[in-house]
Amino acid sequence: MTELGNRLREAREAKKLSLADVQEITKIQKRYLSGIEEGNYDMMPGDFYIRAFIKQYAEAVGLDAEQLFEEYKHEIPAASDDEVPQREINAEKARTTVPAEPSKLLEYLPKILVGAFIIGAVFLVWFLIPKNEPNEVAQDEESTVEAPNEEVNSGEEAVSGTPQDSEKAEEEQDPKPAAPQQEKPAAKPQPALAAAGVNGKTAVYHLKNADKFEVSVLSKGETWIGVTDGSGKSHFSGTLTNGQSQTFNLTGQKSAKVIVGYAPATEVRVNGQPVKYQLPVDKQVRQDIVIQVQPAAQ
Repeated sequence: MTELGNRLREAREAKKLSLADVQEITKIQKRYLSGIEEGNYDMMPGDFYIRAFIKQYAEAVGLDAEQLFEEYKHEIPAASDDEVPQREINAEKARTTVPAEPSKLLEYLPKILVGAFIIGAVFLVWFLIPKNEPNEVAQDEESTVEAPNEEVNSGEEAVSGTPQDSEKAEEEQDPKPAAPQQEKPAAKPQPALAAAGVNGKTAVYHLKNADKFEVSVLSKGETWIGVTDGSGKSHFSGTLTNGQSQTFNLTGQKSAKVIVGYAPATEVRVNGQPVKYQLPVDKQVRQDIVIQVQPAAQ
């Protein structure tokens, strides 16, 4: 048994925890926990997982993982950024990316826009059609003039028109203004997740026009996952086995970081939309993803 393994075992026993208890807390198989205590690192799936498992074990028993790494660095194998154990996954599946499923809203968006355009065109034509019927009635009434009474005394002058005719003529000269055209409300921008480029080994994505911020991770093999928000708070740090998934509600955060230990067997979604890896998973199995929330357009 190594000094590090002895210290972890003593801390576990001080908390009156069994290996089964630690397995339940960390989701790490008991045989790996026993291997850490005995210093048998050869049974581990790889150096990357050795450090990850020791960190989870230390946090579960109340020890500072970074301090342990510094004190016992001569016992712990160093792991490179790209070192992740290969799983028993078909090579063809490992190189297949998850097809993007179009949003149902995006499928119906063209139909919605066409319908809105047709309705707007109908209202526009209705407002622009001239209303000639009242004017035609007025002209017919003006053309009908009563014949002068033959029995009127010759000394009286004939009246050329009635007061009603004068009022109608004034109405013709001052037509009523047309009703103002109603403005169509602007369409609300649709949520979108867009790749914003790669900075070193970190892929950046922009989330736009979104009312919520939800990240989901699904494992199709066995992978280590780390999720932190923009304030540095850790929401998850552990291993997901085949079929396991985790969902994190990060609404209100301006950014989040997701570290995927084994990308070929991991699917990441933001608000239900799949994240397409910007780095090829057959060359970069570890993926560091940063999602930045863009303010909604006014």
